[in-house]
Amino acid sequence: MRFAGEVGRSEYRNSSALGRSSGHKENQLEPRKRLGEILLQMGLVTPEKIEDALTHARRTGSRLGEALVELNMLSEEQVTRALCRQNKLPFVDLGKSKIPDSVIDLVESKTVEEYDIVPVKAQGRQLICAISDPAQVYQADGLQFVLNAEVKFALTTPTGLHNAKAQYYGLGQKVAVRGPAASAAAAVDDDDDAPIIRLVHTMLEEALRARASDIHVEPMADRVRVRFRVDGICFESKSLPKDIQGSIISRLKIMARMDIAEKRKPQDGRIKVDLMGRSIDLRVSALPATHGESLVMRILDKEVALVSLEKLGFHKDDYERFQRIIKRPNGIFLVTGPTGSGKTTSLYAALQELNQPNVKIITAENPIEYNLKGINQCEVRHNIGLDFSRILRSMLRQAPNIILVGEIRDKETAEIAIQAALTGHLVFSTLHTNDATSALTRLVDIGVKPFLVSTAVLAVMAQRLIRVLCNSCKSEWDPQPVKLRALGITPEMIEGRTIYKAVGCKECQHAGYRGRRGLYEMFEMNARMRDLTFNGASTLELRDQARNSCGMLTLREDGVRKIMSGLTSVDEVLRVTGSAGEN
Repeated sequence: MRFAGEVGRSEYRNSSALGRSSGHKENQLEPRKRLGEILLQMGLVTPEKIEDALTHARRTGSRLGEALVELNMLSEEQVTRALCRQNKLPFVDLGKSKIPDSVIDLVESKTVEEYDIVPVKAQGRQLICAISDPAQVYQADGLQFVLNAEVKFALTTPTGLHNAKAQYYGLGQKVAVRGPAASAAAAVDDDDDAPIIRLVHTMLEEALRARASDIHVEPMADRVRVRFRVDGICFESKSLPKDIQGSIISRLKIMARMDIAEKRKPQDGRIKVDLMGRSIDLRVSALPATHGESLVMRILDKEVALVSLEKLGFHKDDYERFQRIIKRPNGIFLVTGPTGSGKTTSLYAALQELNQPNVKIITAENPIEYNLKGINQCEVRHNIGLDFSRILRSMLRQAPNIILVGEIRDKETAEIAIQAALTGHLVFSTLHTNDATSALTRLVDIGVKPFLVSTAVLAVMAQRLIRVLCNSCKSEWDPQPVKLRALGITPEMIEGRTIYKAVGCKECQHAGYRGRRGLYEMFEMNARMRDLTFNGASTLELRDQARNSCGMLTLREDGVRKIMSGLTSVDEVLRVTGSAGEN
């Protein structure tokens, strides 16, 4: 395999270190040129063409190089060779030489697909891999760990990389050498490929590949810690140098349209970006801390977050009860649980089930997490006085059939929601309580009269999210009696059944779990429950009555059912329900 513009080891070392060095240090060595300047120096374009391409790029959300190819001003190879000059990387033409089988066998197809690379040359413990986007040099550390080799990079065209993956690994079909760059990073909104911009983009891509729900950028005394939350559990993804802290925080705040000059007060923002061919929203929160601003980005992935009722994890009996409740014509259906317990996901699944052309649905949310087709969604904006209560009063004039109130926080919102339920509307909302029956006493505590609560509330469901055992590595387990007693499991209950434990493998990133399902406790109000609520009964009395006359199973009992079915482990149910107030 021959390389155009071979660079020496020192230059390779510099290019591979982009993911670990700051823009400040790089500028001390040599000012970085923009792609447009390099193309002009190469004589490939005129200033007028650059201006036209930039206009097209701004309009389409693409980068300068992509725009030049889309407008047929330059070929992919010309743009890629300019990127090689910009990033001090060699160019490799994958279409002109055959890669030896011995090199192809060094990397599994799964790794090729995940990291978007093709190995092209092996020299001792050093492996040269072709990439199509210079930002991919930040993958060096992770790739070196997976391959147990020293990894270096060479640039090739996006089409060339795509066709090589199809030819050598059977990933996709070959395409003609034309059209936009398929692997270009849409997250970068201009042609300035500064290291910090590429670092941020790569961090977002890594989080998406890891199925993370949150990204935590946390300044420490001597470093910047980046953690991902996967299936509800945080793990450290990388540790970044302290001297690039300001650049990273500023870049993220710019993307989220925050005030980068304000570092003393908390701020909220939102980032919309296309990553790996998917439309991703990120809710961003900045909080001043001891060593700098801590940023948390919640990933809202439209492709994976909007799930149907069947995939929520209901037991057959609870599923049938849930279906029956949400099809009632009026009343309030409350979903309770702590932050991150999947309440919004469950309500969205219910709305999708009920969303029909003959039904008018309006929501009041803070903020709107996902756009639902055919549903009128209104976002709370406290800065202009548009809160839940004001939206609720206005939406009732819109003659809806179904109303979703993102959260009941105060007496005014609760009373308006109850009035809506009493006047013939089906109302969905959430409350922050530990279990289902506590929702009734919580409404009374915030000032709603007991007779209104007893009349309007239709049903209450509490939920948690529990990790699902990885099917690739879970193994049989001889359960410890002390743990079984903690869950109320008797030897007779597990006789003839197999109990599984988490092990860990590459498929689940050695966590032993992959994905999550819900744990639920749900009851529907009956005459006895309404009498107890009206008379101000305690939570304990309500709980006993819900179990005795409404057929409610607790969160822990639902967890036991999922253990028996082989869905999760004893340790996971104990972790999730340990403080759920189960008796």
